[in-house]
Amino acid sequence: MQLLDETNKLIEECEACLHRFQEMRRLDMEPDFFADVKPHADYMHTLIQEWQQLANRWIKNKHPKNLYVQQIDHAADAMEQFVVQSFYKGTSKKRFIQSIQSAQYTLKLLVSKIEEGEDIVK
Repeated sequence: MQLLDETNKLIEECEACLHRFQEMRRLDMEPDFFADVKPHADYMHTLIQEWQQLANRWIKNKHPKNLYVQQIDHAADAMEQFVVQSFYKGTSKKRFIQSIQSAQYTLKLLVSKIEEGEDIVK
């Protein structure tokens, strides 16, 4: 169940990024890069990379309909960027929200494919 757990953590992180971005704008704050941004970004980078490897392996083994390795790779790249961008009020709101929505779509699609009864690769 590791893939499913990690996918759900990333879905939660998407929501957290949106909330963080809105709070930074509302409070008109700039974060401390080394105290706030870097530790969180490093943790998420590790989680995203691990998730990406598990998801790609699962897709290559199960060949789910309408879910491809390229979608996983794109979602991972987008998450790497918007996790950091969520700390900065100057981030383009439209592009930021579109990136989150795109990643969420892929994450939720993966969850639904797993829950359709496919076995989890460990």
